[in-house]
Amino acid sequence: MIPIKPAGSITLLAVSCLTIMVGCVIVPGLSDIAAQLRVAYLASWLVTLPALGVILAGPLAGRAIDRFGAYPMLLIGLFCYGGLGVAGMWLPGAVPQIIDRIILGCATAVVMSAGTSLIAIFYQAEARLKMIARQGMAIELGGVVFLFVGGILASASWRYPYGLYLFSWVLLVLVLICVPRPQQQMRAETIEDAVTSSDRQLRPVWLAAFCSMICFFTAVIMLPQRFALMGANAAHIGYFLSFVSLVAVLAAALMPHVALQFGNYPTLIMAFICYLLAHLEFAAAPNVVLCLPGGILLGMGFGLSVPLVNHMTVETSQPHERGRQLARLSMAIFGGQFMAAFMTYLPGHLSMAFIAAAVLAAINIIAMRQILVRYS
Repeated sequence: MIPIKPAGSITLLAVSCLTIMVGCVIVPGLSDIAAQLRVAYLASWLVTLPALGVILAGPLAGRAIDRFGAYPMLLIGLFCYGGLGVAGMWLPGAVPQIIDRIILGCATAVVMSAGTSLIAIFYQAEARLKMIARQGMAIELGGVVFLFVGGILASASWRYPYGLYLFSWVLLVLVLICVPRPQQQMRAETIEDAVTSSDRQLRPVWLAAFCSMICFFTAVIMLPQRFALMGANAAHIGYFLSFVSLVAVLAAALMPHVALQFGNYPTLIMAFICYLLAHLEFAAAPNVVLCLPGGILLGMGFGLSVPLVNHMTVETSQPHERGRQLARLSMAIFGGQFMAAFMTYLPGHLSMAFIAAAVLAAINIIAMRQILVRYS
């Protein structure tokens, strides 16, 4: 195991925050930003288009990491992330914004996969599981911090939130200073492109990641609309979503202990049970206060599932293919986030989206149970 100092570990955790930062920094001032850029009709797409970029670039990002190494690809990804992110404030019009946000998602795919690959190199066994759990905590805490700071900056000027993307350039310098460069591993061109055993083992993991993100982001997208109908203002909605994120942080901290005691797939089953109960409550609760238990369950579902699927992908993958497999996982995660946006088009009342997410969670409980029986 290659040694890494605490400063390097903190730097890699900070890098992980960029995955959620890509969309959330402009959310507080989204309406004003979209109006100023003359794309008011594409406001929600400014947030979701980077997810499409991750999906499109995932395979190429994974192969590049396996071929050239996670360290240099992380540096390239961090540089492109900052440049493409901050460029958005100077690109008025739909076509430039669409292109910029998609390519920003491509850079995010590189950063996400390369950062987790480095964690896999520097940590092993139980230490790796704990570090990936901390990564999940960092992602959620990053969401809270960047939403808060983005809101403050947006109140001063619609351009200022874009400056947060330059945080990736600060991290680029910290990676060079604090993170040791690992030796180049086996090159990907020596590996056949045929389906490997890890592909088959990881398909249920990717499915769990995809469905977990649909369940989580369906609530994130639909709850503000639901709460608005209940008479809640924007501040109360923000407090509730921040509360969910903090619960997710605590659940991610507990995840290694739960996974070690009960196993990976039983922990995923617990996560989807939390999602199931959370969405049923969101569909039935008559006011915001009665949605609080659902918020706790929603945060637990995220904290128990997303860091765990990261760990399962790392543990199952061989070192020479880890970049590709982590890139596929990032495609599943962001694909679920992207697909959740379409839940708003379900016919009927808003509660139908919550019911649909509950059904999806129930299907996953059954599927994870079947997989657990197969491997036991």
